Amino acid sequence: MIKLIRSITALLAFALLNPAGAAGHAEAADGTARFVTTSVSVKGAVEHPLTLSVDDLRKLSPMAMDNVPLICQSGANMGKLEHFKGVTLREILDKAVVVAPGHNDTKKMIIIAGASDGYKVVYSWTEVFNSPVGEGVMVFYEKDGQPLGDDEGRIAMVSTKDLRTGPRHVKWLQSIEVRQLSD
Repeated sequence: MIKLIRSITALLAFALLNPAGAAGHAEAADGTARFVTTSVSVKGAVEHPLTLSVDDLRKLSPMAMDNVPLICQSGANMGKLEHFKGVTLREILDKAVVVAPGHNDTKKMIIIAGASDGYKVVYSWTEVFNSPVGEGVMVFYEKDGQPLGDDEGRIAMVSTKDLRTGPRHVKWLQSIEVRQLSD
């Protein structure tokens, strides 16, 4: 009986604090719902700026990955990304066509992946297009056969070939920007 009263009290408190309730997209208890993104923009030094939804990503060449450990910067194991599906960052950038008119321009290019909560990670053009790391930088939209939940957003990114995968695991992926660094 006490559990029932607590449950009803919790539901009433939620309804009072979240008037949108079931009719809208009520924010998750941990606050992550406000960061959820449903598309990713590709911009900067590209011929074809893009805005890709999950459906657009599904139309590219999907890849599946299993059992990628999430190791944080300190070296601690944070668990695994299991059975997830997405596309390589390389394929997305090929679709957008990176602009590099000079022979050595790509050597001075960076790719910035940004999340809706302000988190950002950086890749060099060489990492993505000229090293084994690029084969494993994935923009993913599905885990364990299901769309990603609010805790990661509908679109996320991870560098599966990094020794410590956690620092470049971007939840709530919102943008991919290509920039050329100046001399």
